[in-house]
Amino acid sequence: MTILQYLAQQTINALSLGSIYALVAIGLAMVFGILRLINFAHGDLMMVTCYAAFFLVATGIGFLPIVALTVAAAALMGILTERVAYRPVRGAPDVVMLLTSLAVSIFIENVFIMVVSPVPRSFRSVTPAVLDTVHQWAGISISNINLLTIAVTAGLFVLLLLFVTRTRTGVSMRAVSEDLLAAQLVGINLDRVILAAFAVGSALAGVAGILWAARLGKIDPLMGFIPLLKAFVAAVIGGFGSLAGAVLGAYVLGFAEIFLIGFLPPALSSYRDAFVFILLILVLLVRPNGILGSNEKEKV
Repeated sequence: MTILQYLAQQTINALSLGSIYALVAIGLAMVFGILRLINFAHGDLMMVTCYAAFFLVATGIGFLPIVALTVAAAALMGILTERVAYRPVRGAPDVVMLLTSLAVSIFIENVFIMVVSPVPRSFRSVTPAVLDTVHQWAGISISNINLLTIAVTAGLFVLLLLFVTRTRTGVSMRAVSEDLLAAQLVGINLDRVILAAFAVGSALAGVAGILWAARLGKIDPLMGFIPLLKAFVAAVIGGFGSLAGAVLGAYVLGFAEIFLIGFLPPALSSYRDAFVFILLILVLLVRPNGILGSNEKEKV
């Protein structure tokens, strides 16, 4: 394999990984932009979606209907989480919201550990075998799951862009994230906007969960922690609260992680997460608010 082929191969891998991080990071950024809440339970929605898909296989309804049902269930669970856990403490100090988020995450994970056991389960029974097919082109290996991940993410980005720019709810979400008090004064329904943010973000997390599990081939009750952590880093790198920043940060992180693995000596490849956080520190030293973050002081 030539150096150009190697770079092309790693670029495809980075695009695929960055796409999954982006889907998760968008949901984090949407909620934070409105509520200033870091939703640590967001990664658990990925896990819940995957387990729902795992158990729906027994119905024999097919892969695409399973994906549609489980992603819809993720959106509904996001709405339920907001109504039950976050709405009662809305307006409380930030630390209360943060602790509530951690409590929800721990609760969901432990419920699944007790109910379905912590033992990992194979996800191969859910995904069609065609996703594991690998194509060879000009010396580059391209798997169907990587192609699907990139294509689905690109399509969802376009739909999200249309949603936030062409629909009343999307424009209201942008207005609330810019100035919550002013948005309320002009008659924007804050509850509806927050529910929409949780629903859209949770649905994207559900899609990311299916793609993540299809890549790994297994699921477990703690599977959402790593992609959530990476998406959080990506959102911070790009500028927390900015959707464009979340996407940019996710791809920066995806490329950094894949190329670090590709070019580091084998003895150091296991320390890639440490290098990821070093990258985060370096970016924040230069741009404390992230690459696309605003330099304006936070409104109080």
